[in-house]
Formats: sequence, structure tokens, C-alpha cells
Amino acid sequence: MTGPDGGEPASTGPEGHFRRVRRWRPQRHESRVEKMIREATERGEFDNLPGMGKPLNLSGLDDPDWWAKQKIRDEDLDSAALLPPTLQLRKERDTFPESLRGIADEGVVRTILTDFNTRVKQDRLRPSVGPASHLVCRTVDVEEMIDRWRLLRHS
Repeated sequence: MTGPDGGEPASTGPEGHFRRVRRWRPQRHESRVEKMIREATERGEFDNLPGMGKPLNLSGLDDPDWWAKQKIRDEDLDSAALLPPTLQLRKERDTFPESLRGIADEGVVRTILTDFNTRVKQDRLRPSVGPASHLVCRTVDVEEMIDRWRLLRHS
């Protein structure tokens, strides 16, 4: 039933007079966090933040590891640690002999190369599962690599 002016709902009192019935409206309650955010916004603390005005990069959110990959990119971290051990060894092998250039002692170079070959052999003995299970890293010929290291050192 509406009031005499057709606006607010009304009800009749005991004498048949119309009285206004107020609708219940929930009061706006501002939580402590909302208040802090509002006050910080009013002070301008969210102005000129990095990335302001730029669209969010929402690509790849269907990947469960998207946040880790994003963190690696943002922090400019070496992602080699995420590779399977065999691929880590292959990547290390590809750096020889250039990565040994700063070493002056042939004995130290020999130890590094022998250690590399030991790790490759241990990797071959490890049970492998998953898509990288068929990967193998070759050992290095220590004497040939030392010869290449000598040439590199003297050039």
C-alpha cells in the first residue's frame, strides 16, 4: 500500500490515519582497513606508483606457476635452477672453456672438469621420470678441454 502522495509505503494507524513507514537501510560501516585505504588515497599515497596507468599483465594466469615465473622476471633471477638436472649440466657444459678463462692454475681447471664429469655420471644413475627422462648430458674430454683452455688463456 502506498501513501497518500503515491510515494513511500504507508500503513494505517489505529484511527485510520496514514503514517509513514521507513524502509530499513543498512548503515554503511567502514572497516578499519577500508578507512586506512580511504585516508591513504586522500593523502595521495597511491599516486605515482610504478606501473600506474599501465594495464595489468593478465596473460598466463592459467599457468599454476605464473607467480614464480613473474617473480623470476621481476627480480632478474637466473632461471637455470628451475631446469631438470640434466639440462643444468648441459648448460654448464656449454660454458666450457670460456667459464674457465679466469682460472690461472691448470690443476684447478682439471679438478673442475673432473668434478663436472662425476656429476654427469651421477645424473645418469639417478632414476628419471617425466618429459626430460630421455635426456643425457655428455661428459667432457678433460685433456682436450685443458688444451682449449690453454689456447684461450694465451690468446
